[in-house]
This record gives sequence, C-alpha cells and structure tokens, in this order.
Amino acid sequence: MSGGAVAHRSAGRQLRMVARQVYYEQLNFWLNPLAALFTVGFAVVFLVLLGSSTGNSTSTVLGGARVIQYYVPGFVAYGVMATCFNALATSLVVRRETGLLKRLRLSPLPTWAMLAAICANAVIVCIVQVVVLLLIGNFAYHVHFAHNVAALVVALVVGAVCFTAIGIAVSTLIPNQEAAGPIVSIVFFVLLFLSGLWYPINPHSGLAQVSGYFPIRHMIVAVYAPFNPRPGVSGWSWGDLGALAVWGAAAVLVALRRWSWAPYRTRGGRRWTSRWSRA
Repeated sequence: MSGGAVAHRSAGRQLRMVARQVYYEQLNFWLNPLAALFTVGFAVVFLVLLGSSTGNSTSTVLGGARVIQYYVPGFVAYGVMATCFNALATSLVVRRETGLLKRLRLSPLPTWAMLAAICANAVIVCIVQVVVLLLIGNFAYHVHFAHNVAALVVALVVGAVCFTAIGIAVSTLIPNQEAAGPIVSIVFFVLLFLSGLWYPINPHSGLAQVSGYFPIRHMIVAVYAPFNPRPGVSGWSWGDLGALAVWGAAAVLVALRRWSWAPYRTRGGRRWTSRWSRA
C-alpha cells in the first residue's frame, strides 16, 4: 500500500473519531435542558419580547430604521458570544475541576480531537441559533436579510473564533466550578448592557467609546453592519473585525500560557502550565 493511501486512511479514521466525539458532545448538550434553554432559548425569548414590545419603533441612532432591524443581528451576535464564551468557559471549568479533562487526556482519545470536538459542538449550536433567529426576524418581523452575506459570514466566523479563544482563556483564570457561572455571567451581561445589545447607542457617545475597549461591542457592530439599511453603507466593518482578531490573538496567548488539564485545587492555587498536546 502506498504512503498516500495510508495517509488517506489515517485521515479518514481521525475525521470519524472527531465526528463521533462531536456526536457525544451534541448528545450531552441537547440532553441537558437547562444548558439548551439558556444557550439557545434565551436569545429567542428576548428577541420575541423586545420585538413584540418596541420592535416597530424607530431610532434616530439607526437613521430612522426600525429597532427590530437592529435587534435581530444584535441577538445573532449574542447567540454566538453566549455559546462560544459563556457556555464554553463554564463547561471547561467544570470539566477541569471534576477531573474529566485529566481523565480524557489519559484516554486513547487524542487531546486535539477532544478540543476539536468541543469547538465543533459550539459551532453547531451557534449555527442553530443563527438560523432560528434569522427565520424569526424574517417571518415574524419582516426584517430584511443581510445585504452583504459574505460580510455577515466573515463577521460570524471571526467572532466565533475570537470568543472561543476568550472563553478558553477565561476558563484558565477561574479557580473552581462554583465560581464559574457567576463570574462569567456577571462579566458577560454587564458588558452586554454597556455595549448596546438592549438598545442602540450613538457610536460617538461616551458609552460607545468605553464599550469599544471590549470585544462585545465590536461583535455587535460587525454583525449589524451587513443589515444596516442605510443606502450606500458598506456591510464590512473592518475596524471591528480587526479588534476582534486582536482580542482573539491575545486570548490564545493567555490560554497557551495558563492552560492546565489538572484541577486547580491540586495545584495549590499556584500558576501552573502544561503543554497543549502530548507526544
């Protein structure tokens, strides 16, 4: 058998292995009603509530456009951030502190395959949320779809990568699973409020300048840009995409520096590092 055929068969086995692990990750997610409710249902419920109450009102900040035209991409951005940051960071802390990460690393499953499956699971959940929210926006509130689909896809991909990296990095800073939910949720929702998810804020205001130091604001603006109904407005928000890329790169450095497979309590609370993969 030629070397190319051997490599092809090996790649096929690795893909099947990752796919099987993704299946288990999906099974674990959807069989946990609370996780599914707060990760997927939260964005849907709030979009419906806000859309039904104030969705048809117009905003001078949006150039006279309906507010629902802002809420739909805003909650699409929220869905990606909630899955890739909030849910992922909490899940990683729980897995680490219960010893699951350490046990999986000692199993026949390669560590890269496990991490790939965890990230792929987050991507699948993101896709489900994006599709559901866009369908609700279109059929229930007659929101015009993105006039630049490529810009929307790029914004979602860059945002998903950025917040996945941030979620992994933040998980390395949380000492125990009891603190994971409160810490991540408080930080996340405070920044959501400051970044204008619940209401459009003037891009030249002091609040916009302050929230611009954080990635959530850039994610919301980057996803809204392809939906902006103003004539002649580009769907590409390059500055916000660049800011997300910088945040993602910084998060990767933090994650590589601080990542640990072992529970925090076994390290005496001291900074501890390890290699991402085993030989």
